[in-house]
This record gives sequence, structure tokens and C-alpha cells, in this order.
Amino acid sequence: MPNHRIDRIAEEIKRELGDIIRNLKDPRLPTVISVVGVRVTKDLRFAKAYVSVLGDDKVRSDTLAALTSAGGFIRREIGQRIDLRFTPEFTFVVDDSIEYGAKINEVLRNL
Repeated sequence: MPNHRIDRIAEEIKRELGDIIRNLKDPRLPTVISVVGVRVTKDLRFAKAYVSVLGDDKVRSDTLAALTSAGGFIRREIGQRIDLRFTPEFTFVVDDSIEYGAKINEVLRNL
């Protein structure tokens, strides 16, 4: 399978995943959550979704718990929205690159 096909599938999953997460009705999910990236294995069986969450460590852990518990629902929704032979199994990871970038920007501004 060409690598550009996997990249296109990952981008499509990223877009649909963001829409699905926005519509989840879990009180543990914060109002500001965004999908930063998705990495899909070459056989399309597993996907690692990087999400950005604003808040402290408790909010992050609650968000991961909520996304993990909704994993089956998310997988089913992705399977219905994207026509693939195999719907990947998701692993969610908190990505703090946005907060890190804001911190670096603040340090540079103070110099």
C-alpha cells in the first residue's frame, strides 16, 4: 500500500474523529478539545489519535478515560462514516505541543 494513501486515510480519520468527539455527551470531556493528529498502522488495524486538551492533569486524565470508554462508539462511527475494509482500533494520547509552544512564546516575549 502506498504511503500517501495511508496519510490520506489518517487525515480523513482525523477530521471525522474531531467531529465525533465534539458531539460526545460525556461530562468528563472539556469544552476545548481538539484532535492534533492521527497515526495509522500500515495494515489499518490500529490508530493512535493525538488530542490536545487545555487544563490541568486531572482534566487530561478524565479526558483520556472518557475517550477510552467511548472507544467502541467512536470506532463504530468511524466505520460508518469512512468506507474501509478494517476499522482501526484507537489509542488516545494527550499531546501537549500547543501548551509547550505557548510557553516558549511567553519566554521569548519576556526576553
